[in-house]
Amino acid sequence: MHDTQVTDGGARIRWVELPGAAAPAGAAGGTGGRPDRVYLHGLGASSGPYFAASATHPLPADGRSLLVDLLGFGISDRPTDFGYTLEEHADAVAKAMEAAGAHGADVIGHSMGGAVAIVLAARHPRLVGRLVLVDANLDPARPAPGQPGSSGISAYTEEEFLAGGLAEVRERVGPSWWATMRLAGPEALYRSAVNLARGTTPTMRELLLDLRIPRTFLHPSADGPPAGEAALVEHGVRVVAVPDCGHNIMLDNPEAFARETAAALAP
Repeated sequence: MHDTQVTDGGARIRWVELPGAAAPAGAAGGTGGRPDRVYLHGLGASSGPYFAASATHPLPADGRSLLVDLLGFGISDRPTDFGYTLEEHADAVAKAMEAAGAHGADVIGHSMGGAVAIVLAARHPRLVGRLVLVDANLDPARPAPGQPGSSGISAYTEEEFLAGGLAEVRERVGPSWWATMRLAGPEALYRSAVNLARGTTPTMRELLLDLRIPRTFLHPSADGPPAGEAALVEHGVRVVAVPDCGHNIMLDNPEAFARETAAALAP
């Protein structure tokens, strides 16, 4: 396990590195010049449980992989004096990547992690060479009471969420999601959800369209075409429908996820 300090208060972000040599100092790429791969999880998740099997799959596992837990989640620290905006999450990940020597990396982000990855690429272009977005959030969302994700959490005030809303969310998300959600700091979970629902200015979608790096957007085929698919394709985003899966593509259909990720990141 690796870590680095990312806030003035001393909070540390942590990640697990899977086999592969680090890139030479100041150079992009891991083993044999292959780019490092950085995996970012979604809201209430953790990169190890969600990505370990995919990162070690024979198809995409040809270099060093960093399974990063966003600040406030998983094995990373859970500071209560942190805003947990998408920009702040991206800047914290950037510090982790700098500490790891991961420059020009392939960044694979699921759900909220995809939104963070887009902001990361926009704010720290030297660190990101290619993006794979796994059913990522591209647009702001209205608060929706009773829903399990960011829209449902953001319907509470922070005081309501800490007083009893978290327990209500636990009942809605079920045991699988709660297995990692319970590791998140309550403030981190709430503020991340609110800021994800609020989005960025420009929006994550607008930032994505303006990027000039290879980008792939994976989505469940059962959901139909993603919103704004034509504009994504027009701006060079490779949009791929993955069969036999829901939102957690890497868990529901790991073989297809590994295949499409490897295709997106082929030399």
